[in-house]
Order: sequence, then structure tokens, then C-alpha cells
Amino acid sequence: MTSETDKKALLGQLRIDRDEPRVGAGIGRRTWIVAAAVVLAALAAAAAWLLLRSGGVQTVHTASAQPIAAAGGGASVLDATGYVTARRQATVSAQITGTVAAVLIEEGDHVKEGQVIGRLDDTAQRAALAQAQAQLHSAQALLLQAQAQLAQNLRDVRRDEDLVKRKLVSEQAVELARTQVEAQSAQVEAQRKQIDLAAANVRAAQVQLDYCTVRAPFTGVVIAKAAQVGEIISPLSAGGGFTRTGIGTLVDMDSLEVEVDVNEAYINRVEPGQRVESVLNAYPDWRIPSHVIAIIPTADRSKATVKVRIGLDVKDNRIVPDMGVRVSFLDAANAADGAHEHPRGVLVPAAALRKDGEQDVVFVVQGQRVQRRAVSLGGTSGDARQLLSGVSAGEAVVVEGPADLRDGARVSEAKP
Repeated sequence: MTSETDKKALLGQLRIDRDEPRVGAGIGRRTWIVAAAVVLAALAAAAAWLLLRSGGVQTVHTASAQPIAAAGGGASVLDATGYVTARRQATVSAQITGTVAAVLIEEGDHVKEGQVIGRLDDTAQRAALAQAQAQLHSAQALLLQAQAQLAQNLRDVRRDEDLVKRKLVSEQAVELARTQVEAQSAQVEAQRKQIDLAAANVRAAQVQLDYCTVRAPFTGVVIAKAAQVGEIISPLSAGGGFTRTGIGTLVDMDSLEVEVDVNEAYINRVEPGQRVESVLNAYPDWRIPSHVIAIIPTADRSKATVKVRIGLDVKDNRIVPDMGVRVSFLDAANAADGAHEHPRGVLVPAAALRKDGEQDVVFVVQGQRVQRRAVSLGGTSGDARQLLSGVSAGEAVVVEGPADLRDGARVSEAKP
């Protein structure tokens, strides 16, 4: 009995219970799942890294860094103040007196030469033109009538001459017919002159009609709108009431320059062509390279000054007439020496600048990759910024590109 019981006990211990969880098998399955996930993540990271290094090309827009011509260097030998003036400025009016029918400009508008900026009421001028044209047509009709009568007179002369040969009419009849031909020829010529006169009247009426359209005499900017619809303008009026002298005032911004009054005791320090630095009161950090155009050969007795014209070497929309300016006349000798120095820095579009913390940086395209460069800033010139270091003239800088652009990234330049 004991032996049978022991055998059953031993067999029971050897029997596998399939209802109990297989701990070892579960642990093995989870280990394989984790290992597979790690391997897949590593493969994905490697593929992304390879894509970024080889095929992840980012598109950028670039611009070339432009050199800055040396301003002449040298110390200031004389400082003066003055104002921005326009050499080409005009109050535009019609050449006749009339009522304003339309004003097509506003302050700040840019207009082209020949552009219509206003119109006058042209009812009377159109009527005069129509009358002149009718007179021309009438004169042309009278010419046709006179020419037809002349042709008839010529036929009468030939007929009378034939009758005289046959002794059927007197010689006096022929002479009378010839006189009528000569008189009619003169009438035809007079009528031709009447046609010329009528045509001239048509042209004059057309000119008067054209005067009702006011056009810009040159390309510029409107700085004043002087008339409104319904007002009367006259080139001979002194203004006042509802009578104006013009439609508006235009300024040619390309003709802007600086005029300064220099004390006559120091005018010997100024000479034509001398290098000058101009600083607008509105932009004290912007030094504008300039030069002396001319010294006006007359002095102001009341102020003991001589007027000097200074040309601006940089054109910019921020420069407007009547702005206050401080100018520094540079020493001519040092300026000549400095003319051979290398340009001071480069100009790049302001959009090329980026901030990396407190540091100003730009990205320069080198081959097919970009290089991050730290730069030091100078002044401004319109929409451009001066870089004193970090970039050389002619290098291509990124002006538009991804916000996450990084040093060494592969790029391709967008075609314009």
C-alpha cells in the first residue's frame, strides 16, 4: 500500500499543470517586444540622421554682401548746420483760369512725368473746338465750290476761243472769259488760305482744351494738395477765397541736397568736391556720405555767411525736404589718403540678420551648406545694415529661410 501511494505521489509531482501561468514564458515575450522596439527606434533615428545629412535639402533665398565705399576718412575741419532742399520743386497749375472738376492726387502720392493729376471744367473749350472744326469744314466746302466754278470758267474760255477762230464771237467775249478765270483762280487761292486759318483755329481750340488737363511736369512725390473740386484756379491769381494758384506741389526726390550757411571766416576750409558726412537730426546714428557740389559765389551781408551746396551720395526715402542736417567737412588731405583704404565693412539686407541669444548672426552659403557667422553691426542704409566684421564682400547671405536653420545644413538657393 505504501509503495503504491508513493508512486502516485511521485507521478503527481511530475505531472504538468496547464492551468498555472508560465512565468518564464511571459517574461521572455516582454523582453523580445522591448528589444524590438529599441531596435526599431534606433533604425528610425539613423534613417532620419542620414536623411538630414544627405537628402534633407532646405530651400533658402540669398543676397550678396555689397562693399561700402570708403567715406574718405579724415578728421572734420569744419562743422555746420543746414536743411535738406529740393533743386526741383514745382507748384503745378493749369495755364488757363478754370473751375476744378477733378483732383487725382493726395499728399505722399508718387507720380510719373506726364501723369494726369487734375482736370478743369472744359465745357466752353469743347464748344469752341467744335465751332472751329465746323468753320474748317465750311471753308473746305467753299473751296470745292470755288474749284468747280473755276473748272467751268476754264471750259468757257476754251469754247469762246474756238468761237473766235470761227468768227462767231468777238475778241472781247474771250477776254471777259479769261478775266473770270483769273478772278476765280484768285478766289480758290483765297479759300485755301481760309482753310489754313480755320485749321489753325482748330489747333488753337485743341490747345485750350488740353490746358484743362493738368499733368505732372516731372516724376516726383506730391507734398501738398492745393485745390479741391469746385474751386477756381488761375496761374495769375495770388490766391485767397476760392481761387487757387495750382493743383498741388511736386518734389523730385532725386534732386534732394543739403544747403548750409558757412561763416565767411571759415569758408577757406571748404572747396568743391570735398568729402562731407551728413547726419539728419531725425536719425543721429546714420552718417550719410556726401560731397560739396558748389560754393555759391555771394555772401549774406546780414549774417556774414556763404551758402554751400552739398550733394547726398545715398538716396533714401527717409530723407525729405526741410529736414535739419548737421554736416562735417572732412580734411581734404586725409580724405585723399583714405581713398585708397579698403572699404569699411559690407552692406547686407536687414532680413539676413538673426538673433542667437544676445549675439547677431547671419548664415553664409558655402557650397551646398550654410555656415553660421557672428557679426558686429554698423549703421543702416535704407533697408540694408552695415556689417563691420564676419562677412566679406560678395559672399551670399541667407535672407529668407527656415526658422530652424542650423550651422552645416544642406541648402539650395531658390531661383528668382
